[in-house]
Amino acid sequence: MTPLGSNRPVVLGVDALAPEATPVAWAADEADRRGRPLRLVHALPPTSQDARVFGAERYREELRERGRQALDEAADAARRRHPGLSVTTAVAADIAAPALCRESTDAELVVLGSRRLNRLEEVLSASSVAVPVSAQAHCPVIVVLEAEPGAGAEPTAPEEPYVVVGVDGSPSSAAAVAFALDFAARRGAALRAVRVRRSRLTARVDEDAAVADLRRLLDEATAGRPAGHPAVTVTHGVLLGHPVEELAKVSEHALGVVVGRRGRGGFTGMRLGSVPHGLLHRAHCPVVTVPLPPAGGD
Repeated sequence: MTPLGSNRPVVLGVDALAPEATPVAWAADEADRRGRPLRLVHALPPTSQDARVFGAERYREELRERGRQALDEAADAARRRHPGLSVTTAVAADIAAPALCRESTDAELVVLGSRRLNRLEEVLSASSVAVPVSAQAHCPVIVVLEAEPGAGAEPTAPEEPYVVVGVDGSPSSAAAVAFALDFAARRGAALRAVRVRRSRLTARVDEDAAVADLRRLLDEATAGRPAGHPAVTVTHGVLLGHPVEELAKVSEHALGVVVGRRGRGGFTGMRLGSVPHGLLHRAHCPVVTVPLPPAGGD
């Protein structure tokens, strides 16, 4: 996904108010797996000028110290997990979402933990990170749900490990397929390419023929790509229902569900797209949102 010889880091957003062990372990594993450095970033939003009379400067320094402590703890945990891993930390003087989007310009990946904000909180809260970063980042964004106590960094499935990718024939889904194949290969996992159609066809249309056409499109979407990852087994599935619901179901025990992102959203509009946005609320595994490559345009 990145030029040969580049040293783009895996970037992890660290929240001092709600530190999570799972995203740290997950990001450290991913950086080690890719042979990349790990960069830990904590955002410190600016304070209001009017708040100085209430001791804002002292409060800001307390927040800065709390952020540094969270970064140090996350860095220690990452190094314990992978002793040879290169880990750096940074405090960004900005709101978290725009700060992490700037970081994404030179990143291999951005990894975030999910606090499962509801849709109103996403719009009103400065703490909203997963949706705006997934919508705006220049690189793939992986949103990791906090695991239950005692769970590993990645879910354990009762079957062969697999990754799910949503396919709809668009250029953005082609980028998602390419990323998903690499993502699966690095984990020794299979890849399930899924096409979802919302409703049954009219009586005048041959249902079997329509499904066969969709399977052919899935074949075309993944044709030739597995050659670069010969160990990855690719299977196809055509499902009936809502794309978010069906992708969430099929990826319940997956190592991740990968979807493409169309264009670039705005922070106020959060124009991420209904499927990746919905998966951030409904999925039970990490959600990977892949932007179009720069040459693809927006």
